[in-house]
Amino acid sequence: MIDETAEEIREMQTHSSSVVAVRAAQALEELTDREFATVEEYTRALERNGSVLRRANPSHASLQNAIREIVGNVTDADPDSVEAAKRLTTETIEEVVARIESGKRLAAENAVDVLEDGATLLTHDYSSTVLEALEQAVEAGKTFDVYVTEARPRYIGRKTARALADLEGVEATLITDSAHGLYLEECDRVVVGMDCIVDDTLYNRVGTFPIASTADRLDVPVTVLGSASKLVGEGFVFENEFRSASEVMAEPAEGFDVENPVYDATPVELLESVITDEGRQTF
Repeated sequence: MIDETAEEIREMQTHSSSVVAVRAAQALEELTDREFATVEEYTRALERNGSVLRRANPSHASLQNAIREIVGNVTDADPDSVEAAKRLTTETIEEVVARIESGKRLAAENAVDVLEDGATLLTHDYSSTVLEALEQAVEAGKTFDVYVTEARPRYIGRKTARALADLEGVEATLITDSAHGLYLEECDRVVVGMDCIVDDTLYNRVGTFPIASTADRLDVPVTVLGSASKLVGEGFVFENEFRSASEVMAEPAEGFDVENPVYDATPVELLESVITDEGRQTF
């Protein structure tokens, strides 16, 4: 399960960073079903497999923090038996997963008041927190028109559009990434998720920066939703990921290079607000 989860993370078959963190954390529980002769042997296996999961995507702050906490709690506790180490591993995984899921849920709840009834919104990529916020707002009786960018080259926005199509009270429209400047003129707000915010920079799916820049030019407020655990200070260096050129064009590139970055960097000064489980932060 650990190797399969690491491969899934590398291939980005799950697109929400909170989901990635939860799956990575839960994958470590596989070790509690294995036999180990000593506590040292168990903790070495925990550290080794934790590193495998962390290396699968160094850019995911929530994944990095979740795995570090699980491994650190067990190794720092210096348990006196393998069973005690396994029990602590399970308990820590449950705590980490509960905090990630509750953080996402509370961030969504806190965002409902910002999402005004009848508003026209634009969202980019796929964010489970944004979807949950819209679901809660619809349950509260609000309605929305939502433009969804495709999030090329993997077209992850299509997943968002399909999810929104199932919500009563939401009229979803899928648009190409480069059309955002045209449709932002109709919008009351941009609402996106986040991979992480490190110091004064938002890192999110590539295409977020031009959307935020255009929105700033057109005086459309940009709101970012996510768990407070994704707000990272010292001790974390963001590493962008560059995926296969074949996602951009199927045929071989002859005489030119193809770059396929996963994330871009948006200065927080372009954001009106960041809403987390700890409330609203204004920049």
